[in-house]
Amino acid sequence: MILGGIPLTHDRHAVGHSDADTLLHAVTDALLGAAALGDIGELFPDTDAANRGRDSGQMLQIAAQKVADAGFRIVNIDCIVFAQRPRLTPHKPAIRQRLAELLGIPPERVGLKAKTGEGLGAVGTDVAIEAQCVALLESVA
Repeated sequence: MILGGIPLTHDRHAVGHSDADTLLHAVTDALLGAAALGDIGELFPDTDAANRGRDSGQMLQIAAQKVADAGFRIVNIDCIVFAQRPRLTPHKPAIRQRLAELLGIPPERVGLKAKTGEGLGAVGTDVAIEAQCVALLESVA
């Protein structure tokens, strides 16, 4: 499983058209949405064979560049990953560092929280993983 650009040892993996990095997709959508530039599916449609197995980190960097080209700078991001397993606390520093590298911001500006489903719903029964992100942008134009 790849999460936040970091390979994690796990007996399951996410399924998607690209490398299915749930967290990086949420960050990409947050940036594009905050700049009113559409969403990840518009920028990287799953109907385009070029996006099959694509590195989500590369997708995030392209989206971040579009945000910059639109006259914004990333102030910070705040993310939540919902997963029963694997436990993410030991991986948080590496994930925060990787997100910071991909976005060109200091790791102190990357918030990351992990939540379990406590046995309820698709997340709690270990059927799904979800991620949410909020991005704060500043106009530099």
